[in-house]
Amino acid sequence: MTTLCPLCKIQSPDHFSVRDLNQDISDTLFHYYRCPSCGLIFLFPVPDDLASYYIPTYPAYQMPSSQELEKKAMQEHYKLETVQKFATKGRLLEIGPSYGAFSYLAKKAGFDVEAIEMDASCCKYLTEVVGVGAINTNDVATSLKKLMPYDVITLWHVIEHLTDPWDILAAISSKILPGGVLVIAAPNPSALQFRIFGRYWAHVDAPRHLQLILMQVLVKHMKSLGMTLVMATTTDKASNIFSTFDWWVASVYNFLKTKAPFLLAGNDNVSKSRIDRPADAGDGSIKALLSHRRIILFFPIRFAKSLLIEAFRLTFSLILKPIERHEGLGSAYTVVFKKD
Repeated sequence: MTTLCPLCKIQSPDHFSVRDLNQDISDTLFHYYRCPSCGLIFLFPVPDDLASYYIPTYPAYQMPSSQELEKKAMQEHYKLETVQKFATKGRLLEIGPSYGAFSYLAKKAGFDVEAIEMDASCCKYLTEVVGVGAINTNDVATSLKKLMPYDVITLWHVIEHLTDPWDILAAISSKILPGGVLVIAAPNPSALQFRIFGRYWAHVDAPRHLQLILMQVLVKHMKSLGMTLVMATTTDKASNIFSTFDWWVASVYNFLKTKAPFLLAGNDNVSKSRIDRPADAGDGSIKALLSHRRIILFFPIRFAKSLLIEAFRLTFSLILKPIERHEGLGSAYTVVFKKD
């Protein structure tokens, strides 16, 4: 079976099919295709009820209290550091900020911040707690046309969620002032993890991730829109967060619950929590699991699973992590473009 690539408009064959492994919202099988020309991996058809896969417990929608915001935001300070390498003031638009940790930091740093967000609750939080202007919409391209130009526009792991990224990128390029910058972070389909796990890779995240875009394809496309690449990496802090041990375990979990679910029987909450936790959280849950003597004494299967994960941790630390730190193999990339 084939379908047209949304970028190249040529027939693209079926690449893989997978259900919603990360959130387990349904057992529907989703079909991804790969363009033989540009290498774009894309979901088709996009579910009509796509919004229903962004449930209230979706990790990005877990809003901190106003007292916790400062602490939560500081965990994303690396994003501000990336932006400040190229711009230190001016109008900044964040597309898809969720509750707005980065927007909060950018505002504190002196930027005039606005946001476009599809979740109504997040928009309310952005306005009332973060204190930035927020537009609640799914139609990003149309909303952009009504806005004044910006010095900085950012999309932190958002482009893979968009149904019309190419139209939105065109609209974005027209709304960046000369000398202004666009920052995009996204899953890397050239990643070591994707080569190993394929459809079970946690960053496939069907059906919320609608496309996986090769970095070089994005760079070529943005050049055609008058945007020059000034930074590209898979090894900065923003990218390394998505190459952590937790994400490896999440991918292993996705594989096992499809191919060997009996190995996860009675241990679902421990495994599933790794997918739902923030990407920059620590690895303490396995140590906590091992500390419970009753689990070791009365649930030897769980203990054996813990030992397997610890063995995988050692493999990751000694072999996989050094390989993944080579430029181009990380699980995410960060690219920065400047308007000509």
